Amino acid sequence: MTRPATRADLAGLPVEVAPLLLGAELQTEVSGERVVVRISEVEAYHGRGTGDRSDPGSHARSGPTARNATMWGEPGHLYVYLSHGIHSCVNVVCGPAGVAGGILLRGGEIVEGADVAERRRLERRGTVRTPRDLARGPGRLGDAVGLRYPRHDGIDAVGGGELAGARARLLLPDVPVRDVATGPRVGVAGEAGTDAFPWRFWIPGDPTVSAFRWGRGAAEAAARQADTPPVLD
Repeated sequence: MTRPATRADLAGLPVEVAPLLLGAELQTEVSGERVVVRISEVEAYHGRGTGDRSDPGSHARSGPTARNATMWGEPGHLYVYLSHGIHSCVNVVCGPAGVAGGILLRGGEIVEGADVAERRRLERRGTVRTPRDLARGPGRLGDAVGLRYPRHDGIDAVGGGELAGARARLLLPDVPVRDVATGPRVGVAGEAGTDAFPWRFWIPGDPTVSAFRWGRGAAEAAARQADTPPVLD
């Protein structure tokens, strides 16, 4: 069972809120077509001045810009950005207004509107191997739910208001997922993609969770961390 998310639900730091989005549903209606995805994998990102440490992997690490403006706004809106010039990726904004934070929706299961999601994926990618791949990975998830950068950036998933022919609603599970795995974020460069930032959360054994891969320089950074001698009191 699920319930509509409130702004208060999302007012904490992204690293605190992120596990609570596992098992949540994102419902979208774009041009009259409805798709619902159940979230199985997320990643937390903090902006400059958010929490007790800097996050070098965040789009908001250097402060507000035109690109990341949504991350600094009211919780419950969706930060939709373009990755590699192709993929529209969807994040849930967390934290109070003026404090930047987002939770990337990395993967999920399409539980309603699979035919619509598959058509969108075929139009944009040309192939869908299996149903589990419809929203397995953030680019695929963005395609499947139909939210596109820049026109849907900032859409309100709590209030549910229309933006550019689309509506979105976030529903949280009545009972949070108990068995949660955590580890380094996928494909994030340098130290930000290592165990120093175990800010990826997923449902163990769920087939829609994406495969892990190191970001540029992250494996090397992890090796250096492993070789660092312990600090003795």
